[in-house]
Amino acid sequence: MNAHTYDEGYTDTEDEVSLHHAASPSLTRNVDLLSGLNSVQDTEELAYQLLASLPRSRLATIQRRLAPLLQFDVVGSLPAEVSLQIFSNLPFPTLLSCSLVCRRWNSLASDQTLWKNLCHARGWKWRQPPRIPTFDNALSRHMDPWDDSDDEGMGDSDEEADEDELDGVEAAKTELTLMHAELDSGFASMTLSRPPLLTTLSAPPASSSVVPVSVPNNRNSIYYYHPPPAAHLSQRPSSSKSHRIHPLARHSAPALLSSTNPNSYLKPNYKLLYLTHVKLQKRFFTSSYRLSALQTRGAPTNSHTSTIYCLQLYTYPLTGQQVLFTGSRDKTVREWNPSTGTVERVIEGGHMSSVLSICVHNGYLASAGSDNRVAVWDLEKNKLIKIIQDHEDSVLCVRFDDERLVSCSKDRTVRTYSFPDLEPQFVLGAHRAAVNAVSISSTLIVSASGDRSIRLWDAKTGKLLRTFENHHSRGIASIDFKPPCVLSGSSDKHLRLFDITSLQGWSTSPDTQDGGSSQPLPLPLSFAFGRSPFNSIPGTSGSSGSPSTSAFSYDAVFGSSFGMSGFESASLSEPSLCQTCGSSNVVPLRPGGHTVEDDNRTRCARHSDLVRSVAFGEDFVLSGSYDSSIKVWDRKTGALVADLTGGHTGRIFSVGFDCTKIVSCSEDQRICIWDFAHGIDTSFIQL
Repeated sequence: MNAHTYDEGYTDTEDEVSLHHAASPSLTRNVDLLSGLNSVQDTEELAYQLLASLPRSRLATIQRRLAPLLQFDVVGSLPAEVSLQIFSNLPFPTLLSCSLVCRRWNSLASDQTLWKNLCHARGWKWRQPPRIPTFDNALSRHMDPWDDSDDEGMGDSDEEADEDELDGVEAAKTELTLMHAELDSGFASMTLSRPPLLTTLSAPPASSSVVPVSVPNNRNSIYYYHPPPAAHLSQRPSSSKSHRIHPLARHSAPALLSSTNPNSYLKPNYKLLYLTHVKLQKRFFTSSYRLSALQTRGAPTNSHTSTIYCLQLYTYPLTGQQVLFTGSRDKTVREWNPSTGTVERVIEGGHMSSVLSICVHNGYLASAGSDNRVAVWDLEKNKLIKIIQDHEDSVLCVRFDDERLVSCSKDRTVRTYSFPDLEPQFVLGAHRAAVNAVSISSTLIVSASGDRSIRLWDAKTGKLLRTFENHHSRGIASIDFKPPCVLSGSSDKHLRLFDITSLQGWSTSPDTQDGGSSQPLPLPLSFAFGRSPFNSIPGTSGSSGSPSTSAFSYDAVFGSSFGMSGFESASLSEPSLCQTCGSSNVVPLRPGGHTVEDDNRTRCARHSDLVRSVAFGEDFVLSGSYDSSIKVWDRKTGALVADLTGGHTGRIFSVGFDCTKIVSCSEDQRICIWDFAHGIDTSFIQL
């Protein structure tokens, strides 16, 4: 009889199972040992004794194995809504760091809701990109001489008259590393030879000779290009709503890149939007720009034929397309497409002489000229609405909003009109010299004059609310007003920015003078929110009748803390501020309230001639001067951010800017664009 072989793959009796377990004595001993423990404390004591019996090298190994068991992700274990609420309180650098922790945190830190809220807090809006390619061109090295004529846009001063969202931890690390590398170093705007004329973001040419060079201390680094021969450009006198892109070559335009893929960025990516704005801000701080000329003398063929006095960037609300309006001594206003470099419209017939000032708002354009006129146009209908000729001398500045139009003149008056019916309202005549500039808000009018004063008016009643005498040591040439702050530029070569609710701010002037014995108290904080709190200001003197009566004035050029020595005598305990950087910890102080270091820095930073134009931004303020330079200043501290030279060979008359570029015009008939967005896709940024 054959003996049966044991089948190891099959068991049919309980005895065999018991026999199999009996072959594992270590498992049996462990089970018996643990079953004999009556509590967690007993188990803990046993574990400790076992660990204590091991050599130190084995304990280290066990420690590494235990470490993951001791980690607990509190935020990741919460519901997504609660985790996002926690992350919503973090600044953007912390969010980027959180995205590197783990996949769960990367998903939370990249949530579009968080970045959308961050963007909305800064006023940054998403714009659907245009579905057309944009082009890049160059600035000619050739600098033509200019006609050294008078600046019609400036009145005489009183002394002159008297005399991507990312997925995965590794991808997030890569993004953060690349972003920090760019933000830390910036992009030096320098190239050794001419780059390609057509550049797209998706397919950069392999043969490009553009060489990015890091020059951290170079504030004048520029891309210089040789433009192609100028072609004849047709112009569009028709309605502004149909913006055609001319197929012909343009003379010059900034390097504003946009995607040529019609399906790109159809879904808003607020993380990309926020980080792109951060990159652009860093480029302002590192003076990384590409300089190009929208117009040079005689080119393109339908450009201005004489000195350009004024300009303004404007975005059509319906289409989102940004254009540039310019006014000139040739009696015309021109509308440019900055992306293509073409003149899209020529507005003429409203003036018989130089156009000195323009203002564009909500589909209307107002222009002021040396012919004593203010002309108002409907851009959509391409129609002249009305010509106002109430001033007795050149109209130097015009501004308007949804409720009123305000103009100022060499005749020393400011006039207001209702808008859009343009009925006369008030004639404000308190200035002693030409009123060179005005700026407005919903309830206030600010005027600046050659008599060295700035005056605050109630826009609804025409009442003079406050006079700041001797605000500069010479006549004031330009102002801008973003409540509650006023920015001014003067023929004394300096800028001043101050908050009218607290009388705090900064100045580029190193000089301080002792003021008079009486200084005005700061305005109530409600002033900043558009209400008129001036009915009862302690210590004010002045009648409520004639608008020409001063409600309050002071006679000091700003001294020690923000240049107001008399400010201290007003028994108001405010911190001392540095005139240049705004620091509240400036010690030791020299007589006059500044240090030697401040003197040296201010002397290098300030303009060397009259400050003809100033402009407010969210983070920066801008100034353009007769010294042919443009300077960018930190809005909060007054520190010099960028010093732009080399674009103009004549006096600069007007400057403007947005988050991507600076535009300027000069008596050399050039319109320069200082592009800080070169190489960056900004087509999704609403300008």
